[in-house]
Amino acid sequence: MTEPWVSVEQIAEHLGVRRDSIYRWIDAKGLPAHRIGRLWKFKVSEVDDWVRSGVAKEEDARRRDGS
Repeated sequence: MTEPWVSVEQIAEHLGVRRDSIYRWIDAKGLPAHRIGRLWKFKVSEVDDWVRSGVAKEEDARRRDGS
């Protein structure tokens, strides 16, 4: 069985953040997203792997340190 695609709203709820954060993370932090027409779609497993990789956390730490 293949993993379903989820929407911005669904991935925001999954991560416990606002939709604006999702759009910002796509542009600034490389959140794995796939553009289908005008819509962004996500695979939860890809997003979970991205979170576990620490990419978002590293970016936040650099910003706080002024790097």
